[in-house]
Amino acid sequence: MKILVMGDVIGKPGREAVKETLPRLRDEYGITLAIANGENAAGGIGLTPGTAQELFDSGIDVITTGNHVWAHHEVIPYLDSNAAVIRPLNYPPMTPGRGYWIKDNIMVVNIIGRTFVGDFDCPFRAMDKLLSELDRKPAVIIVDFHAEATSEKVAMGRYLDGRVSAVLGTHTHIGTIDACILPKGTAYVTEIGMVGPINSVIGVEVSNVIDRFLTQIPKRFSVAKGQVSFDAIVVDATDDSGKAIDIKRVRQVVD
Repeated sequence: MKILVMGDVIGKPGREAVKETLPRLRDEYGITLAIANGENAAGGIGLTPGTAQELFDSGIDVITTGNHVWAHHEVIPYLDSNAAVIRPLNYPPMTPGRGYWIKDNIMVVNIIGRTFVGDFDCPFRAMDKLLSELDRKPAVIIVDFHAEATSEKVAMGRYLDGRVSAVLGTHTHIGTIDACILPKGTAYVTEIGMVGPINSVIGVEVSNVIDRFLTQIPKRFSVAKGQVSFDAIVVDATDDSGKAIDIKRVRQVVD
């Protein structure tokens, strides 16, 4: 089966690009499941029930998130609903929402890194616990690792090699060139990228970010405009073993 996973969707430009591009890609690649990281989908930071529904209406099956998921308080009860939206697994146990989603023979897991990101439970041990305690472990397991440090992401890929179908990095918005299948059959990439404006600093208006670096004064960022880079990864995994047999980077420019 072929799973398409998009990088962080940035605000309205990103949502519009998903709406325009995803249906065609589903047909072109024969996609079984489409996943998007939506933690920046609402105005460039956070997620709301409305923006989540817009992504679902565009053909997204599952939404993963990260450290910005709490930016809009109305999302908190939504995370406890039946909607296919997950937050990182390694938040404390009483945190609203859930860290994985299962349907049929596919599981999507969201974990978050600790290096340069925040004080979370160990993502390595959280994955060990989940994989050991599942009553019925699906064959195909896709992991969105929302992390900053490339070393932490690479280490997670190696740690889970052979135990999951794919470990795919999000959070830094700049796609990397290391898409590969690891020795024991896990598809891996350090960073998928983003579905966001090209003429920007990782999706944000250029002047906003430069002013922040020059002055060190906090200011509200705004989502940039113009052409959008649609960055995604397509993983082909076998139905029975869940091993990845192909990983392909997709990058398209959307006007």
